[in-house]
Amino acid sequence: MLLDRLTWQIGDGERVGLCGPNGAGKTTLLKLLAGHDEPDSGAVITPTNLTIGYLPQDGLSHTGRTVFEEASSAFQPLLDFKNEMHHIEHRLGDASIPEPEHDAMLERYSDLQDRFRLSDGYTIDLRVATVLRGLGFDQHDASRPADTFSGGWQMRIALAKLLLGRPNLLLLDEPTNHLDLDARNWLEGYLSAYPYAVILVSHDRYFLDAVVTRITDLNLRTLTDYVGNYSKYVQRRDAMLDRLRQAKRDQDEEVARVKMFIDRFRYQATKASQVQSRIKQLEKVVPIEVPPERKRIRFTFPSCAKSGRMVLELANLQKAYGDLVVFRDLSLHIERGDRIAMVGPNGAGKSTLMRMLSGEESDYGGIRTLGHQVVMEYFAQDEATRLNPALTVYETLEAGSSHGMVPAIRNILGGFLFSGDDVYKKARVLSGGERTRLAVARMLLRPSNTLLLDEPTNHLDLDSKDVLLDALEDYGGTLIIVSHDRYFVEKLATKIIEIGHGEGTVYPGTYAEFLWHKENKDRPSGTAAPTNQKTVVKKAKAARSAKAPDATPGVQQAGPQAAGARKDRKRAEADRRQQRRAVDLLRKRIAELESRIAEREAQVRDLEAEMSADGFYDDPSAANATIDRHKTLMWDVGDLIGQWEALQAHVAGS
Repeated sequence: MLLDRLTWQIGDGERVGLCGPNGAGKTTLLKLLAGHDEPDSGAVITPTNLTIGYLPQDGLSHTGRTVFEEASSAFQPLLDFKNEMHHIEHRLGDASIPEPEHDAMLERYSDLQDRFRLSDGYTIDLRVATVLRGLGFDQHDASRPADTFSGGWQMRIALAKLLLGRPNLLLLDEPTNHLDLDARNWLEGYLSAYPYAVILVSHDRYFLDAVVTRITDLNLRTLTDYVGNYSKYVQRRDAMLDRLRQAKRDQDEEVARVKMFIDRFRYQATKASQVQSRIKQLEKVVPIEVPPERKRIRFTFPSCAKSGRMVLELANLQKAYGDLVVFRDLSLHIERGDRIAMVGPNGAGKSTLMRMLSGEESDYGGIRTLGHQVVMEYFAQDEATRLNPALTVYETLEAGSSHGMVPAIRNILGGFLFSGDDVYKKARVLSGGERTRLAVARMLLRPSNTLLLDEPTNHLDLDSKDVLLDALEDYGGTLIIVSHDRYFVEKLATKIIEIGHGEGTVYPGTYAEFLWHKENKDRPSGTAAPTNQKTVVKKAKAARSAKAPDATPGVQQAGPQAAGARKDRKRAEADRRQQRRAVDLLRKRIAELESRIAEREAQVRDLEAEMSADGFYDDPSAANATIDRHKTLMWDVGDLIGQWEALQAHVAGS
């Protein structure tokens, strides 16, 4: 039994996150609410005129229309009004129509026009384009037939239709599974402002934190509500489970004590009434049910020799698939200890670049240089399909593990939800999610000093993600990841590479800092400079715009014209002196910036020498402090260089 005598109420405008372990019945509950399944007993009670929109995890497809037409079908009643209006417009031009019928058509047309306008029918195209763009479709995609898109994009089309339809109750089962980071960020903002009720199932911790105002935990066939976002829910759930486990221990101790009394005095006539009383007492006890405690394993990667300082380098890389150019002239330099997240829209070339970095793909132009003593482990998006179907779960991990890691296999499997007889299942009978968990576990047991991970969190539940995240946070080698899980990226990455338009742009810092930079990139680079700099620049521009009159040297001019010419010459000379002073001030400021940049760069070189020394990562807290200092200095250098470039441009134009 998945659900047992549940009572649950959703209020208008609530945004509820439905959480619980795999197999608890979350998807089943959403199907019951959507009316796709019927409960064995009880009823789902809904208000009159309630509209419900349901997005399943997968399985949807669209044919026969373009993407724009498919998304616009969310407004089908309004589109019917529009078509009827066009039909009436066409008929009104027919002079043979009798006057009474003509008047009736005019009246109908006026009524349709009012209803169309009041329902914002004239903004349909704008609303559709906005949602499609937010979910990652470009202008060219909108005119393509919907059936030419893959399964993940089919789900985006379905999500677009749901959001445009704005149902009173929106049911979303893993809506972020097929979205890149940009689309997730957009959806996060959209749902946060959604005026009606939302219930969503998601394994994206950051998404839940940002969107929901209440968490409902489905466990042991019952529902428990927690007010707040996911992070608050975890704290309160853990505290509640501690109390529940303590109550279970107290109950077990009391039951054991009563049973001991019964067993001891069962056959003594003088204690018969007391024994019977305690037997009845036991019959009334309702056993406290506690969710199975899942062990949080602390995993240490198998030891591996340290790589050289330079791990990977790409120079002038070009890659194309026919007429589609993925990379034009890409150059990247990756050093030991880098923790890089590659971001960009789906189809930008992130997975292609990961295959080229790993060496799995060699059909490209340019040079790939692998560093000294690099031991690489590559986790591909389709890693789950590469498992040997004939091996059991345990044999799969044992085959790829070093001898010293064999004792840790059972713990790792437990951390990824393989327990008991599950370890003897053949890989071929595992579900897609189980194969992904097994592939991740296998990757953790292999020695490496460079990890390339392409979407390792797909199909992982939150607990399995935590196991992987804990392991990767302690990983001492070089890490390059592609992930659409923002929480995962923010916890791991200290450098961002944005992939798109045939290029790869490097941003030092975390993902949050990368977003800040993207939001502020259009601001003038010199905004952080002293306020008097604006005055200096303004004066310099004014001086440049002054026009001095022509004068012939050595020829004396008489009368008022000569006096006017002398005044003009004095004014021009004063303007030139003012301009020179302004330029001198700018150059002085440039020299100061160059000095500060050189100072910061020297500090960066010192820190990088310290970070490359043997034993740097032996003390994680000290290492993290140094890395944070290095990151701060890199941002300072970037900001100072931006100011320097702005001032150089002003001087060049003077």
